[in-house]
Formats: sequence, C-alpha cells, structure tokens
Amino acid sequence: SMPWKFEKDPYRIWLSEVILQQTRVEQGLAYYQRFVQNFPAVSDLAKAPEQKVMKLWEGLGYYARCRNMLATAKIIVSQYGGKFPRTYEQILALKGVGPYSAAAISSFAFGLPMAVVDGNVQRVLARYFGLTTPVNSSAGKKFYADLALACLDSRHPGKYNQAIMDFGAIVCKPKQPLCKGCVQAKHCVACQQGLVGLLPVRKKRIAKKQRWFYYFIVENKEGGIYIRQRKENDIWKNLFEFALFESDQLLSSGHEQLAVMATQLLGAQRYTINEVSAIYKQDLTHQTIYGQFIHMRSRKAMPTLQGYLPIGKRQLNQFPFPRLIVNYLLQLAGKKA
Repeated sequence: SMPWKFEKDPYRIWLSEVILQQTRVEQGLAYYQRFVQNFPAVSDLAKAPEQKVMKLWEGLGYYARCRNMLATAKIIVSQYGGKFPRTYEQILALKGVGPYSAAAISSFAFGLPMAVVDGNVQRVLARYFGLTTPVNSSAGKKFYADLALACLDSRHPGKYNQAIMDFGAIVCKPKQPLCKGCVQAKHCVACQQGLVGLLPVRKKRIAKKQRWFYYFIVENKEGGIYIRQRKENDIWKNLFEFALFESDQLLSSGHEQLAVMATQLLGAQRYTINEVSAIYKQDLTHQTIYGQFIHMRSRKAMPTLQGYLPIGKRQLNQFPFPRLIVNYLLQLAGKKA
C-alpha cells in the first residue's frame, strides 16, 4: 500500500515515477511525501527556487532527474497551462520522461492502453514464457516491451499494469519466489521446467570506472569555510562541494602528499591540517566514487578562494550536497553530538 497506487492525478504519478527511478520504494516514500507537501501542484514546483528543490532532493542521487523534473514542470506550466498533457506522445516528449514513465502516467491517469515494463514485469514474462533473451540488452528491452503490450488488457490497462508489477514484487520475486501455490504455476514454463532460478537472463555489466575525490575543508581564521557549486557536465551538477582534488587512484594519506595537493588548490597560503577522515564510498551506475575529507585551518584570515563561496558552518544545511558529502557531515555531527 503506497500513496501513489491507484492515484489518478498525473502530476503525483509523474512525481512518484521520477523519485522511484533508480531508488528503492522504502527510501523514495519520504521524499515523495515531502515533495507533495511542499509542491502540491505542478505550478508550485515550476516556480520553486532550484536550490530549494535540490535541497529537498538531497540524498536521492542521480541529480539529473531533479533538474529534468524542474525543467519539465516549467514546460507544463508554459506550454500546457499547468495541466499535464494527456497523450502518450506528448508525455514521452517531456524532458526526463522515458517510455516506462510515459506508459505509467498514460495508463494510470488517463486509462490509455500502454504497457508499463519494469524489472518485475520483465521477470514475470521471462519466467512465464521461458525466455532467455537478456532483459538488459537493447534488443531485450524492445522484445519485452512488445510482449508486455501484446499481453496487456486494453480494457483495464491501469489495473493490469499495477497487477503484473505487484505480482512480480510479491509472488514472482527475484529470490525465493512463491511458486508453491502460485496461481500461474501450472502454466509457467520456468516453473514446469525447473528454470525459475535461471531466469531472467542478464548480460554481464562492464566494470565501473573508479574516481577518488579528496575534499579539503578549509576553515579560515574567522570560522568560515569554502564551498563551490559544480557546473561541469559531470556527476552532481549544480550541487555544492568543498575544495576538491580529484585522482584516478588511491593516494597516500600522509600529510606530506596532502600538503602538496593543498598547495595546488590553495597556493602558498599558511595552514595546518587538523584531521583526515576515513574513506567514504558511493556507487553510481557507471562509476564508483571514493571520498576522503581533510580538515584544514588557515593561520590567518584568508581571501576568498577563486570560484568558492565563504560561508559559516551553520549555513551548511542550506545547500544541497552529494550524498557522499551528506553522509560524512551526518557522521561528523553524530561524533560531536
């Protein structure tokens, strides 16, 4: 039982779809409720300051989803008068909306005969029909989408889509599916042929790229610290971070090497290194980020670093940061509590 189930408001369906992309339901629920509370209508979201929206999103990751969501809200207000478009093609054309989300909004909100295909649906179809086409290949995605559409109950598309997704989540689970007593067991090829544990088939993923982020938390004589907003077309665009030195490999945490990195970032400014954190890790879809935090204090007042914003420590909670930094700050606060 989730608040977006059997929802008819296309804005709330869309909101749940954006939040639940690459996010577990348990984690996304609280974010959905906060967004609905702060932005009850798409027009409210469209006129919200980006920093506020990004701050509410903080911790969910894949921040391009949030930027696209805000851009789409503005498009819906400017081009559609604040009302969600009602055709699959118009919905699919919205920024950040793919075939899955467009089908979900179309079928749940407007009763259009569009099949919703997520991992649960792919698994049910692969097992029921005994299919070995990899679900995560380009050809496989199209194949299962076509098959799902062929199986769709066009009279009740919303109910059918919700039913098959729930069936995959509750009965035909990835591990330990409830085959005993399943109403489809005698018609299921995988069940009858002992293939349940082998299906669906997935192609092996390419090894992830590894990146090492060394964050220098520079505190000046007055107690201010320095942050900047990421502007490059890279991960975490528009989020904030501390002074960063990036490497493609693990570096020694000895103070001599850290001092060299600090000099490259900060110049010949006089400072002391107070503390070096443990290594933090965040897994993204195509890369793994390792982060380490180096606390530094200037021995005198420092001029503003080029490209950085000096703020007080109490202002940190006003800015959206990547989850890697948020986790560190939360642990740091716990230590001090």
